[in-house]
Amino acid sequence: MNYFLLGGNCVACSVIALFFLRFWRSSHERLYAIFAAAFWIMGLNWAALGYFNQDEDKTWLYIVRFLAFVLIIYGILDKNRSSRRL
Repeated sequence: MNYFLLGGNCVACSVIALFFLRFWRSSHERLYAIFAAAFWIMGLNWAALGYFNQDEDKTWLYIVRFLAFVLIIYGILDKNRSSRRL
């Protein structure tokens, strides 16, 4: 059951990344590209977590997910900073 849920998380993150890529192609907003990259990283994190069969809280893969969240925060801050210049 655990592998099924990890696979579901991986697929969900990949689909979300594809949606953000589609929005980026139509608007060319950097925020959407950053969000797409962050969700691809999260999807790869879930896939690696199932592949290596390690506990979530005792592995180096937790750092990868942390980097994805840092990327999301960076995208939000970058968007807010660039909107003030206009």
